[in-house]
Amino acid sequence: MEMKIVTVEEAVGSRLCQDLTQIIPGEKKGPRFRKGHLVTPADIPVLLSMGKAHLYVEEEQPGMLHEEDAARILYSLCANDHLAPSEIKEGKIEAVAQADGVLTVDQEGLYQVNRFGEMMIATKADFSLLRVGETAAGMRVIPLYIEKKQMDGLTAAVGSRAPLLTLHPFTLKKVAIVTTGSEVFHGRIKDGFEPVLRQKLAAFPTEIVFHQVVDDQKAAIVAAIKKAQAAGADIILCTGGMSVDADDLTPGAIKEAADRLVTYGTPVLPGAMFALAYSANGAAIMGLPGAVIFAAQTVFDLILPRIMADIPVTKVDIARLGCGGLL
Repeated sequence: MEMKIVTVEEAVGSRLCQDLTQIIPGEKKGPRFRKGHLVTPADIPVLLSMGKAHLYVEEEQPGMLHEEDAARILYSLCANDHLAPSEIKEGKIEAVAQADGVLTVDQEGLYQVNRFGEMMIATKADFSLLRVGETAAGMRVIPLYIEKKQMDGLTAAVGSRAPLLTLHPFTLKKVAIVTTGSEVFHGRIKDGFEPVLRQKLAAFPTEIVFHQVVDDQKAAIVAAIKKAQAAGADIILCTGGMSVDADDLTPGAIKEAADRLVTYGTPVLPGAMFALAYSANGAAIMGLPGAVIFAAQTVFDLILPRIMADIPVTKVDIARLGCGGLL
């Protein structure tokens, strides 16, 4: 099909080439007439009130794709498990999360699409946390019609990278909390970490299977981590003792108890003194600095969703947190 411009009066009896948006300030903004609508005399005053004196109507045009068909091609480059397409509105289609999880984006593939010309895909940021029903990406072509050979060229250039989006669903995790600090162990102060952690963990499918308070002794911290491993914990959270003070022994204990230390220190504020390691059975061991107690968002809030979604975290991943790491 191709489009022909006619007056609204001449459009009676023809079908619209596109959705037509109606804006009523303070009330609505959305399609009033949908693509394919057969224009009737009764539509004329409504169209004129919308500022539409001329319309695009359909005519056959070989070798061209309508914006909706082209949008479906763009969606096919993103389609993946745990994502579903929205209804196409005003030429745009969205990828909608069907599970709670973490979104990862092939950024180079996305760049290729957006530099190709006359088309776009906009996504949530790489490693965004999404809940069911939230939009992962939106896509459309810019013109009302686009050459089919241009879309064929895009799929040839980018299709081998598809899908450009992956939604990694959260899985149930057993969690252990190891609270360190002589001040807590001896009852001088209450544990400020545990209630905060329970609140943060409640947003994910987790079960706390182990909790122990230990003194500032490296051997005691290592022993508690080993007990947490034996209890079947998938995530072991060690709280306190993460600074460079003489009494802060948690980083060394994590390194000794773990099979592989990923990092002690991150380019994120708050949370620079965070540690991450993995045990031989794959359990993630995290050392949480004091900022987790009082700051609404720290490095822990960036890393926890990835662990919950079974996304391995590497030293390179940690280094990349610096861009946007000032929370």
